[in-house]
Amino acid sequence: MDLIRIENVTKHYANHTALDNVSLNIPKGCIYGLLGPNGAGKTTLIRIINHITAPDSGMVYFDGRPLSANDVANIGYLPEERGLYKKMKVGEQAIFFARLKGLSKTDATIRLREWFDRFDISDWWNKKVEELSKGMAQKIQFIITVLHRPKLLIFDEPFSGFDPINANLLKNEILKLREEGSTIIFSTHNMSSVEELCDNITLINKSHNILSGKVEDIRLQYGKNRYEIIFNGDANSLKEQLEPLLIRCITIPLENNSTKLLLNFKDEAKLKDIITIANNNSELIGIVPSMPSMNEIFIQTVEEYNKTLI
Repeated sequence: MDLIRIENVTKHYANHTALDNVSLNIPKGCIYGLLGPNGAGKTTLIRIINHITAPDSGMVYFDGRPLSANDVANIGYLPEERGLYKKMKVGEQAIFFARLKGLSKTDATIRLREWFDRFDISDWWNKKVEELSKGMAQKIQFIITVLHRPKLLIFDEPFSGFDPINANLLKNEILKLREEGSTIIFSTHNMSSVEELCDNITLINKSHNILSGKVEDIRLQYGKNRYEIIFNGDANSLKEQLEPLLIRCITIPLENNSTKLLLNFKDEAKLKDIITIANNNSELIGIVPSMPSMNEIFIQTVEEYNKTLI
């Protein structure tokens, strides 16, 4: 079942269309990647889901009902533009935000102490926010966002400013939140994080949804007719024989005089013919499917879509 259903949402700002008839479904209990170039419309969509602004047309449903202001209590939002009150003490400020989310001071304190211990920042409870590093402040904001255990969490570039160790810490916590039943919208430009964390994605470009689906299914779709061949022999000779079947070929020299070819074949190419050609023109070591990275898929899909607009 879907937690969020977006149907034909359009949003205009003056002479700019931020979203144009966008539809997508976000299943319960998944990490959903919201991807796209800068200015594509991701932030506008997040603001609509978070009830900060409203669409000009279309509908947003939350847990089967039209989205309303009351649903904001079930949403935790960590925006890309971070903000804490610099002169307040860390613990005092965290309790303040928790109370705004409906927690009692006692419950807020208990939960906050648990999270501060988990993030190894208990010593910062009575420090002022202005004394925190950027990464430390982001930890505080992450905790504030998830503390009231909302049904939906929205993270906009949550790893920016984090070193690899703390980014990994945050990734593990996000995975735990999914295991505990949270639904997470994850907006990022970091495609490696998408591969590590996301179950589903939507790619928005120039105000349109141009790609949606499960990450695994999308990689299989874009990986069709892509193979890696490892062999010993003359790379130029093998590529020449494969040329009639090829769309693209990348050569990577390996140790021990072996070579890897990253190949994208035409639809009419048959694997048995490729293997025959490789065997006849080299000492074939192995041939395996080559799955594209989400970064490759992102670039290819956006470039192909932009060409249709020219």
